[in-house]
Amino acid sequence: MTGVSSSSLLRRLRPGLLAAVVLSAAVLATALSAAPAADAATPTANRGVAPAPRAAAVPGAAPAETVPPTPISTPSTSPVPPSAPTNLTASEVSTGSVTLTWTAATPGCCAITGYDITYYQEFGDIVFSASVGAVTSTTITAHLGSGQQYTFRLIARDSLGQRSNWSDALTVVTPVTDTGPDTTPPTAPQNLTVGEVTGSTGTLSWSPSTDNVGVLGYNVYQFDGWFTSRLVATVPGTTYTAALPASTPLRNLYYVRARDAVGNVSIASNTVTLPTATSTPTPPPPSTCRVTYRNQSEWQGGFVATATVHNAGAAPIDGWVVTFSFPGDQQVTSGWNATIGQTGATVTARNVDWNRVLAPNSSATFGVQGRWSVSDAPPTGFSLNGAPCTMG
Repeated sequence: MTGVSSSSLLRRLRPGLLAAVVLSAAVLATALSAAPAADAATPTANRGVAPAPRAAAVPGAAPAETVPPTPISTPSTSPVPPSAPTNLTASEVSTGSVTLTWTAATPGCCAITGYDITYYQEFGDIVFSASVGAVTSTTITAHLGSGQQYTFRLIARDSLGQRSNWSDALTVVTPVTDTGPDTTPPTAPQNLTVGEVTGSTGTLSWSPSTDNVGVLGYNVYQFDGWFTSRLVATVPGTTYTAALPASTPLRNLYYVRARDAVGNVSIASNTVTLPTATSTPTPPPPSTCRVTYRNQSEWQGGFVATATVHNAGAAPIDGWVVTFSFPGDQQVTSGWNATIGQTGATVTARNVDWNRVLAPNSSATFGVQGRWSVSDAPPTGFSLNGAPCTMG
């Protein structure tokens, strides 16, 4: 890494605010251009002033020849700024750092003295900045975290302080671990769209992601259009039916991220908007699943627990994913009878081949082993394939 200055931050201008600033600047420029220059020669009418007498004619004198002035070509003295840097890439990405490389800008009139870098966490409103010298690679570490999405761009500056145009934007997502068995995030879900919309629900669908090990499921988020994202569901497939949000002054945007078994998340999909609810939502249908969770054994720093998921519906379930959150600081270290993954406090258990189908009134039991330090309180809610379950 070469001489990165300390980062600073500012608030991102939202489209409406930016338009107001540009409009104000345009109005000011128009007013200035319309005003006559103070030293411009402006014809005026002088009343009551006699015209100067004409010069007397000289007999036989030839009229004076009028010679047009020779135009003088004056070379431009405006300094030429540098070109924009190109080919911005991330040569290395870890949980807390991103190494950027790029092709140097071409100098205009003057030598390039450095580059200014801006970056921000996606779906946030704070922009960070850093400055480097005349290099083509640097490592950014400030304000970065694991499992997060960031967008970078940079601009060149020369010895006169002139700046180039911005480079193209680069978006990356950091892994959740640098030492685990899997540090590669899944690819981003594509083509998120809104399907059927009723008076109280809207169905989201998207194209599946891929992963070097395997995609465990998808996180669905609601974004207020300013700086707050909320995880609303974790689903195993590529559709989700959401309750229509209440009307607020903010926006109701949704996006999706794929995740793998160790918790790596992808770059976010495109965003879509769900309309607000137009009527009182109907009560949800009775739950068709029941989950029983028991701590089999517990000791200071560790535990073993089992969960039994019961199909209380009238139709078989072909493929199941049970999702729950630990209220304490538990971390799952191993499991059996299911493929177990954990992101933060959220645990996902996916069926294995031999217990994939749950017939009506049948159940499957899986187990987890883990560690804790402050609290081993049991989960208080479970969902099966995105639908809430009763407990007991």
